[in-house]
Amino acid sequence: MGTCPIKCRSNLTMLENPPDSASPAPEESMIVSLCNYPSFRDRESTMCIGERLTIVSDDGDFMMVRSTTTGLESYIPTNYTTKVTHRWLFTGISRYKAVELLMQPNNQSGAFLIRESETNRDCYSLSVLRRTDVSYLDSVKHYRISHLQNGWVYISPRLTFPSLHHLVEHYSESADGLSCRLTAPCFIQGLDNAREARPIPTTIRRPTVQWKDISRSAIFRRTRTESDNSLVSEGLREAISSYLQMTEGNDDSWDP
Repeated sequence: MGTCPIKCRSNLTMLENPPDSASPAPEESMIVSLCNYPSFRDRESTMCIGERLTIVSDDGDFMMVRSTTTGLESYIPTNYTTKVTHRWLFTGISRYKAVELLMQPNNQSGAFLIRESETNRDCYSLSVLRRTDVSYLDSVKHYRISHLQNGWVYISPRLTFPSLHHLVEHYSESADGLSCRLTAPCFIQGLDNAREARPIPTTIRRPTVQWKDISRSAIFRRTRTESDNSLVSEGLREAISSYLQMTEGNDDSWDP
C-alpha cells in the first residue's frame, strides 16, 4: 500500500477493517423537479422547482411524473429533474441550478447540497446558502470536495474524511472555515413541508418578583376573576401558608 502524501485527519477512530455498521445504510433515492412546469404565463404550474415528484413511467429521455403538491401528472424531459440520495446529494445539476434551488424562500442560512463538480469529473462540490445583504450569486458559496487515492474526501487538505457522510457531519457541527455551519439539506417541497409548517416556539417570561415589596395580603389574595398570571402559584401559596403557621409571631415581617 502506498503512502498518502497528505496527512489524513478526522475526529473518528481509524479502523483497519471497519464493521458494516460504520457505513450508513443505503437510502432510497427520490426525484426532484428542477423547474416550474409548464412555464407559460397563461397556464397554471403542474409542478414547481424543488418539489418531490412521483414517477408514473420512465421512457428514458422523458418520464411521466405526478406532483406531490397538485396531484397533476405531466410528461416531461428527464433533464427537468434530478435524482437526490441521502437527502443532500443531487445528481447532474449545474452550479447555477444549485444556487436557484438554495435561494428558494423556505431555505434558511446554512442550507446545503452536494453535487457533482462541473469542472472536475472526479470531484464533488458543496453549495451552502448564507443569508446576507450581498448580491444574489454571492449568497451561495461553493467548495470543491476532492478525493484522495485511498477514497477519503476533503475540502481543506488539513482535514480529511472517510466519506461524504462524515464530511457533512463534521461541518454540521462546526463551520471550520466554511462561510457558515451546515444546518439542513436543501428544502424539498412534498418532503419537508412539516418543517415549513412547524411553529416557532415562544417563551413567555414573567416579570421578576421583588419579594421585599410584596405584602402578605397580595400573596394570599385569590378571587374568582384572578388570572393565571398571579404572583405565586397555588402550590407556593400553600407552602408559604404552612411556613407562616409554623413561625407565628413573625407575621408582621410580611407587611411593608
